[in-house]
Amino acid sequence: MLAAVIALTNRLMSVVAILAVCGIVVSSVSLQHHYATSKTAYCDIGETFNCDIVNRSEYSSVLGIPVALIGMLGYAALAGLATVYRERRETSTMLFGAAAAGLAFALYLTYIEARVLGVFCILCLSSLALIATTTILAAVIWWRRDSRQ
Repeated sequence: MLAAVIALTNRLMSVVAILAVCGIVVSSVSLQHHYATSKTAYCDIGETFNCDIVNRSEYSSVLGIPVALIGMLGYAALAGLATVYRERRETSTMLFGAAAAGLAFALYLTYIEARVLGVFCILCLSSLALIATTTILAAVIWWRRDSRQ
């Protein structure tokens, strides 16, 4: 039974690592749009979806650091926890905490998109889906590791 739990945990950690790499890719494309000097049609879909408006708004940086770069670093940390540090006892707690913090930040940014900017970014919504899924998987990993100790 313990071997099955460990095998499932390792598979879930691998899925988290894959999701984190996808998050790095999405965030890097968003960072590219943040620094682009010309308008793009990449995500300009009517009045509801426009990545340029979101990625170049005053809310696209925190203390001068682009939100997309923060996302890349956060996803890199999640990938590191799910791969390099996966065997450490405290990793499941750190993974869940980091993913939950990332989800809270993504939900805040989505609120800004919906209520302040009035337009959504498909890249941002993709990142929200990735971090939400990662948080759910991290919760399962944390619960499973906690229950076997």
